[in-house]
Amino acid sequence: MSRKTRIPVSTIYDRLKSFEGVLIRKNSSLLNFSKLGFVVRALVIFSVEKSQRDEFSSCLLKNNNVNSLYRINNGYDFVAEILHKDINDLEHFMDSLVERFKVRERKTFFVIDELKKEGFLTDENFLDII
Repeated sequence: MSRKTRIPVSTIYDRLKSFEGVLIRKNSSLLNFSKLGFVVRALVIFSVEKSQRDEFSSCLLKNNNVNSLYRINNGYDFVAEILHKDINDLEHFMDSLVERFKVRERKTFFVIDELKKEGFLTDENFLDII
């Protein structure tokens, strides 16, 4: 970044530090889940009884197999990215959710291939914005 912008490394570092907590929420690595043995990756949308939404989201937030969780609209309540080592593990997890909570509807979409991930503002012009 320093070479491309001709801004000293220390200035860039200080600038990025000042963005932490304001523009930058968290720094993390993007893992190759299949190489870690998590070959089943699914996006699941849920519609849950209103009275159980908070408890349901707490359950998903605490579960280590839930990589990402979002609150959504248009007839559904949540979408979760869920990772498991095999389909049986995923099915057991889904069955346990249905037994414990009043899930009105759920749809599961298996991720076949990741075409783009975290691509927003990654081209050379992102420095013009900041």
